[in-house]
Amino acid sequence: MGRLIIVSNRVPSPRERTQPAGGLTVGLRDALRGGESLWFGWSGNLVDSDADPVPGFDTVAGVTYATIDLTARQHEGFYQNFSNGILWPLFHYRIGLMSYARSDWQTYLEVNAMFARTLLPLLQPDDVIWIHDYHLFPLGQALRDLGVTTRIGFFLHIPVPPWSLIRCLPGVELLLEDMQAYDVFGVQTDEDADNLNQSFRLNGLMERAQAFPIGIDPHEFRAQAEAGVARDEAARLQASLRGAALILGVDRLDYSKGLPERFRGYEALLERYPEHRGKVTFLQVAPVSRGDVEEYRLLRRQLDELTGRVNGAYAEFDWTPIRYITRPIGRDILAGFYRMADVALITPLRDGMNLVAKEYIAAQDPAAPGVLVLSHFAGAAPEMGEAVLVNPFDADEIADALHQALTMDVHERRRRWLALDEEVRRTTAGSWARDFLRALDEAPPVCTP
Repeated sequence: MGRLIIVSNRVPSPRERTQPAGGLTVGLRDALRGGESLWFGWSGNLVDSDADPVPGFDTVAGVTYATIDLTARQHEGFYQNFSNGILWPLFHYRIGLMSYARSDWQTYLEVNAMFARTLLPLLQPDDVIWIHDYHLFPLGQALRDLGVTTRIGFFLHIPVPPWSLIRCLPGVELLLEDMQAYDVFGVQTDEDADNLNQSFRLNGLMERAQAFPIGIDPHEFRAQAEAGVARDEAARLQASLRGAALILGVDRLDYSKGLPERFRGYEALLERYPEHRGKVTFLQVAPVSRGDVEEYRLLRRQLDELTGRVNGAYAEFDWTPIRYITRPIGRDILAGFYRMADVALITPLRDGMNLVAKEYIAAQDPAAPGVLVLSHFAGAAPEMGEAVLVNPFDADEIADALHQALTMDVHERRRRWLALDEEVRRTTAGSWARDFLRALDEAPPVCTP
C-alpha cells in the first residue's frame, strides 16, 4: 500500500493534531501512524476569491496537512445549507427540518468538484484515498471523472435512514450513483449498511455498504480519566456535590442528541421517585454548535426553559437538581468527570455511533464502576447490551432506568461494566482503521489503471 490520503471537510486544528478531540480525529490517529500520509480538507478560513484555492501545507508528527480555503458563498451553500441544512437532518430521520434549494445542491456539487481538482495534483499513482463523511459524498466520482483509478474508500460517520426517508432528498438517485465510485463504502452499524444497500438495490445499483463500527483508544482514555480525577476541577466538582450522586451527560448542542427528552426524563425521576430529591445532581455539558441556525437557537431556548422549570420546582436552598453548561470543557477535565459520575445518561434520538458512551466505560474505576444509561437509537447500542437501554421518547422509561442505575448494587454494576469494557477494548479506533483499510485493500477495484 502506498501513501494514505485522508480527505475530510475540515482538517483538524494544530492543537487537535497533537491532542485529538473529535471522533474523526481520534479514530484516524492510528491510521496515520507509521507511514507516509496526507490529510486534505478545508482550513476553516473564508476568502473572497472565486479562483480555485492553492493548498497550504503543514507537517506535524510525520503527517502532511494540506488545507484550502472556501469563499463565504461556498461555505453557506455547501456547508451550512446543504450539508448541515439538508443532509444532516435527513440522515438523522428529521425530514421536517430540511430546507431544500436547488442552488445549494449545485454549490455542494461545485465544492466537491473543486476539492477534486485541488487534490488531484497532490496525488501519486499508488496512493490509497480514504474520504470521510456526508459533506463529500460526490468526491469519489469527481476524482474518477478526472482520471483517478487508485483505490478510494468512503466512511460515513452519521446514521443512514431507510429508502422511504432518504428518497425525500431531491436528486438522491444521482447521489447514490456517485457513491458507486467507491471501492468500499463504510458505515457504523449493520442497520445503516442494510438501509443504504436497500437504497442501492432499489435503484438498480451495486450494494457497496459494509459496517465498520468505530471505537476509541480505551487505554489512553482510561489513563486520561485517572489523571483527570486528580485535577483541581474534579475536586471542586466533588466538593460541590456534598455527597450527592452525579448523573452526567456530555453532548454537542444538537437536536439529534435527545436533550429535551433527557431533561424530561430526569424531571420524571424527581417526580416519581422523591427519595432521590436532594441526593442526586444532573450535570449536562452541551457546548453550543451552529448557534446562528434557528433550529439550534430554539433548542437552546427550550433547554433553558426546561432547566428553569425543573430547578424552580424541585431546588432547595442548598441543592440544585440540574447544572447545565453550554461552553466547552477540556477533554482532560471531562475524562475525570466521567470517572466520578455514578451514571452516564446518553439519550440520542439518532446517532452514528456515540463515542461518549465508550469513553464513559473506559473511564470507570473497575472496583466501583458507574452505570451507563443509553438510548436504543445510539449506534453503539447493539455493541453495548449490558447498558441500561431506554427509549428516549418515553420520559417515564428514562426515569425508571435512572432509578435502577442509582440503586444498583456494586456486584451488578461490576458485572455489566466488565462486559461493556471488554467490548470497548475489542473494537477500538485502531481496529476500526485497520479493518477498513484491509477491506479496501482486498476489495475488487472499481477502476483498473
